[in-house]
Amino acid sequence: MGAKGDRTKQAIMEKAYGLFAEKGFKEVTMKDICERTGLSRGGLYRHYESTEQIFLEIVNAFSDQQKNEVFTKMERHISAAVILEELLSRYASEMMDCENSLSLAICEFYSNPAISKEDNSVKRQYEISKSTWVQLINYGISRKEFNRVNPEAVFNVIVFAYQGVRMYSKLMKIDHAIPTQIMYEIKKLLLPEETLWRLI
Repeated sequence: MGAKGDRTKQAIMEKAYGLFAEKGFKEVTMKDICERTGLSRGGLYRHYESTEQIFLEIVNAFSDQQKNEVFTKMERHISAAVILEELLSRYASEMMDCENSLSLAICEFYSNPAISKEDNSVKRQYEISKSTWVQLINYGISRKEFNRVNPEAVFNVIVFAYQGVRMYSKLMKIDHAIPTQIMYEIKKLLLPEETLWRLI
């Protein structure tokens, strides 16, 4: 596929993301995506066969993008504390952005019995994200920037707190202090006290 085709696929994913965030997964149709993108049905089907295929590509793109960003920064020897601050700041912003949350759509998608459990991309996303965070935490420990912690345990605190708030934000109003409190507690787990005081 050429550059034009790649740009069209990117535009489809961006518009479809908005629809899935607004309506969840179940309520979005290929017709909705045609209307949102301005493409004909034939134009859309040249790139994607179903809403499932579009949704999976969106979900997978997130974990791949974060992994690439973090690994590039580690290769450039950027401070682990700086990478952590950037990631947690982004997570805190996303936790309050209920209008752009895919959490409900993800639950709907994977609770559908027709979705193959053999090709569980939410599990793939979890494993890629875990691998990224574990490597980042070990990088921080090796540079003596992070406390000696269990990286997988800290990752689970991060991912389930993040997804929990995102899910609740679709169901109720979330106090703006909550993401800040959660991110501060995560920093306390990872950062020595003197570093933590410099960041607040």
